[in-house]
Amino acid sequence: MEESSAAEREIQTQTQENKEKEHALEQVSQDIESLLSRLSPQDESIPEFVDKYLDLAHDKISNHESLLEVDDDSFFKLVNQISKLYKILSDSNHGPLINRIGKIQQLAMCYLEDEFMSLMEESRTNDSEAAADQPEEDQSADESNYPDYSQKVLATLNKIANEMISGGYEFECCDAYIITRRNIIEEALNKLGYQKISIDDVQKMQWEALEKEIPPWIKAFKQCVNLYFSGERKLVENIFSDHSSLSSTLFGNLACRVFIQLLNFAEAVATVKRSTEKLFKFLDIYETLRDNLSAMESMVPKECANVLRNETTTTRCQIGEMAICIFCDLENAIQSDTGKTTVPGGAVHPLTRYTMNYVKYACDEYKETIEKVFKEHSKTGRADSTQKDRDEDEQSPFVGQVLRILELLDSALDAKSKLYKDTALSCIFMMNNGRYMLQKIKGSAELHQAMRDTWCRKTSSDLRNYHNTYKRETWMKLLGCLNVEGLNVNGKVVKPVLKERFKSFNAMFDEIRKTQSSWVVNDKQLQSELRVSISAIVIPAYRSFLARFSGYLDPGRQTEKYIKFQPDDIEACIDELFDGNSGSMGRKKT
Repeated sequence: MEESSAAEREIQTQTQENKEKEHALEQVSQDIESLLSRLSPQDESIPEFVDKYLDLAHDKISNHESLLEVDDDSFFKLVNQISKLYKILSDSNHGPLINRIGKIQQLAMCYLEDEFMSLMEESRTNDSEAAADQPEEDQSADESNYPDYSQKVLATLNKIANEMISGGYEFECCDAYIITRRNIIEEALNKLGYQKISIDDVQKMQWEALEKEIPPWIKAFKQCVNLYFSGERKLVENIFSDHSSLSSTLFGNLACRVFIQLLNFAEAVATVKRSTEKLFKFLDIYETLRDNLSAMESMVPKECANVLRNETTTTRCQIGEMAICIFCDLENAIQSDTGKTTVPGGAVHPLTRYTMNYVKYACDEYKETIEKVFKEHSKTGRADSTQKDRDEDEQSPFVGQVLRILELLDSALDAKSKLYKDTALSCIFMMNNGRYMLQKIKGSAELHQAMRDTWCRKTSSDLRNYHNTYKRETWMKLLGCLNVEGLNVNGKVVKPVLKERFKSFNAMFDEIRKTQSSWVVNDKQLQSELRVSISAIVIPAYRSFLARFSGYLDPGRQTEKYIKFQPDDIEACIDELFDGNSGSMGRKKT
């Protein structure tokens, strides 16, 4: 109990002493204010109360609490007086006094600098986290709230800035501002998933890891343009409202530093080894730079805007040229795919799937961007055989590139079709791949518009030719077994010849269904078209032949031996073709 009372008495004593010091400082400050109005560097004598004033000032500055927790007007008045006193006497002969005042001023400025930074850092929970979590579509609605400082904090920051600048500590004030705000922005970008990575580290990263860094970079870049720096400009204009030129310079320096850091990442990505799977991430970066350059330039001073424009233009050119080279790499990949292994069943070749899906995705998602890339960054004079029969004014460089890729793919497929020993299977292979290409083009409005109907009509015509060749190679040979020529001699049916015709038909049809049931036609429409067209020529001919000549065979065992199939059996077997199922004659489920 006695210890508690002693502590309370000590606090009361300390409080009373502080009040007395405050009162004494207030009294002597009035004398200092009067002195400042008449003091000059030439004065040889300095009043004694200055020494007392400096003692009290040093004590107050050394023990001052946060400017937000106590009345800060008296403190700013004190710092202002110290700065004025130092400025007036700095050219006088009062060396020791000047040094003493300078140390007190430095102490005050260090306090203000620390307070300046801590006040700004207190906002991080309110602004950077909220901005980082802000959905992109809602940014404009809350833009006025970033950064979320109270008016009291802004007013205090403004006073600190004014006192530091008027006291000759402009550099320290500006440096503290830039460092603090840059750290706060970097922390906000980290919350978006963006991590600062050096150019060397980017170039050493595996693509799988680097690819994951690009979406956060894009989000970070857009947040800076659309949210962060509009708020940062308002903030610097509020804090340095009495120094418009300085606020503009500060904002420009801050924006430049952050944007150059972001652009360094894009520049580093643009120097990594190219490959086809990287194209679309490269284009995402290209679009981000393209879409935000104007807004970025408008935020910063002209000198900084020129730097950012040059950096952005250089990076976009690198990415644009790389994108064009990637399409050339795709051409080379098609031409160099000279494998001798056939696709089982004549199915769609992996090269066809990859190429068509790649081109379709490029057109569906990036056609406008790629068109611009080819117009701005492609080298002139490149020979392109696809443009011989087309109006160059109507065909863009990118469309010409796509046509060339498809022509190369078609040539590659034609070469691969010749690897099949069976001409009919070769035709199935070409029909499968041609139909796949056609369906991909028709399934994409952008790609279909680029290719136009001319290409589609030509491809459809080629498919019909392959279809007819297939029927001729397979089914017309089968129908040769049903030829009536040679069956009648002197008006009578020659039974041995008739029996041989039935045997030949049965054997050939068995071989066809055994072989072609393992062939593959994935496109259901094409599969149906083939089955219908086969049935249309085979079943009527077989039914007619059966009706005309089955009666010449002896009923019973002879009929069962030579008439193995009824027309319905033929139709059922045809409906089981092209399922890719060689182990069973049942329909394959897909």
